[in-house]
Amino acid sequence: MPLVTLTSDIGYQDYLVGAAKGRLLQINPEFTLVDITHQLPPFNYSQSAYICRNAIKNFPPQTFHIILVNLFEHRKEKLLLAYYQDQYILCADNGLLTMIAEGKPEIVIGLEADPAGIRNTLYCVDVMGKAIQAIANGDRLQDIGEPDVAINEKNHLRPFTSPDSIEGQIIFIDNFENVVINITREQFETQRANRRFRIETRRNEHIEVLSQTYADVPEGEKLALFNAAGYLEIAINKGNAAGLLFGLMGYKEEPANAYLQNRLFYNVVKIYFGESV
Repeated sequence: MPLVTLTSDIGYQDYLVGAAKGRLLQINPEFTLVDITHQLPPFNYSQSAYICRNAIKNFPPQTFHIILVNLFEHRKEKLLLAYYQDQYILCADNGLLTMIAEGKPEIVIGLEADPAGIRNTLYCVDVMGKAIQAIANGDRLQDIGEPDVAINEKNHLRPFTSPDSIEGQIIFIDNFENVVINITREQFETQRANRRFRIETRRNEHIEVLSQTYADVPEGEKLALFNAAGYLEIAINKGNAAGLLFGLMGYKEEPANAYLQNRLFYNVVKIYFGESV
């Protein structure tokens, strides 16, 4: 029974999420379907890549991940099927794949689209579902579509570094209004080199200690920690770090405001290193 995850920017306002599941179950009633999220903000590739990358790596090997994000940015003739770190990823050829994988995956197959087919979301789901079923039937990837197809590539958003600092961008505000920065623990420790540090935010607040949990500071106090995905997170214990420290609104205040979510990465967090910070 293939395990299939679904991620999209569709939302829950209409029928499409349910219809997509129905189409997949018509292809194989034994598909096990798991939702990751359907509330990705449209056109925000950095945020979509962050969520997809960190969800996908926690699934069993050989899981299939259907990603219905910005399906129609280009009039492409092919959808993509990739094999990446023992996972299958199916998505549009819009550059998101290389952002998730932080480079081109080991294997990328182009899934042919029917020239007479109506190019809508459910048609894309059909193409992806049939490819999953072909793999489950034992077909070789090379026989399912076009091997080594040329794809649209977008670069993964990386922090800027100098000998005594690292500057990251806000890529996500979670449901608790905590702010996630595109700096991993490994990047931080490499740049830190056992030196003291000072994390500065947009409103001239600063943090000089890393916490292990939110409870490490009193209620209402700011903190910095590395979250379960290994990324730097700035929070306020039982407070709104996005609003109070960065002047941003998160999902609770503006759940459908794509503009606010898309401008997150224009807000930077800079970390200084040295004995005198």
